[in-house]
Amino acid sequence: MGKQILGVVVGLMVWFAGAVVAGVLLRSLWPEYVAASGDMSFTLPMKLTRLSIGALTTFAAGAVTAFIGRSGWMAAVTGALLLLIFIPEHISLWDKFPIWYHLTFLTSLPPLAIVGGRVTSLLWRSPPNR
Repeated sequence: MGKQILGVVVGLMVWFAGAVVAGVLLRSLWPEYVAASGDMSFTLPMKLTRLSIGALTTFAAGAVTAFIGRSGWMAAVTGALLLLIFIPEHISLWDKFPIWYHLTFLTSLPPLAIVGGRVTSLLWRSPPNR
């Protein structure tokens, strides 16, 4: 059980670290993104980029959770915790983004974490190629 809890904690840390690194990269490489960040007047490509970052970091969080915890289904816990963390955040930002953006981000968290965990589970169980 200790490894599973550690897996969830590290998975969440991976999500937030990945989001921070991606945010720094976006801001350093995309001046228009920086300009839009103040009032969150992101263009469609910016919104899709943000959603893509969320998808990749969620998949990675689920994968890391499953790898460390040796349980693909613990990735579902990571996904559920991410959902619980981000529901209040998205409620506070509700008027800044279209509803499709909120729904896409929030509803993708548990499934993408589960898929990341499942892929990792399959990889560590498959026999090596000889």
